Amino acid sequence: KTLQAEGININFVQDNQSSSNYGVIRGLHYQLNPYAQVKLIRVLAGSILDVAVDIRKGSPTFGKNFSVELSAENKKQLFIPSGFAHGFSVLSEQAEVLYKCNSFYNKESEAGILYNDPSLNIDWKTPAGKEIISEKDLGLPLFANCRNNFEYK
Repeated sequence: KTLQAEGININFVQDNQSSSNYGVIRGLHYQLNPYAQVKLIRVLAGSILDVAVDIRKGSPTFGKNFSVELSAENKKQLFIPSGFAHGFSVLSEQAEVLYKCNSFYNKESEAGILYNDPSLNIDWKTPAGKEIISEKDLGLPLFANCRNNFEYK
């Protein structure tokens, strides 16, 4: 009802849950159209820095990022529309993250951006040398070279 009151009518079809330790940085991830996903992120245990990057060509905030601390304690959630790349870093010893999606996972449309792209200048709140990044995420392209079919409307 809260989302509907704000004009957001989303039918969530998939829930994902991940468990990560301190220093883990996941992302930046998204799915291309027509399989783009809207996400609603919350933390069940621990705390994370949740990050969204606007990748909609022509948007006044194109290439800008937004971050917020989500935790089991503060009970905040972050709504991420399609056309935004998403990632998070784990700030607590361990974190359980739950995110709802309005579209099912589609491997062929999976895309991403390298977490430490200098043009994005994201402060993940993780000390240098303490980052834990998956091989898959280390292989993601820079923002300037990412696969992107989103347009601002």
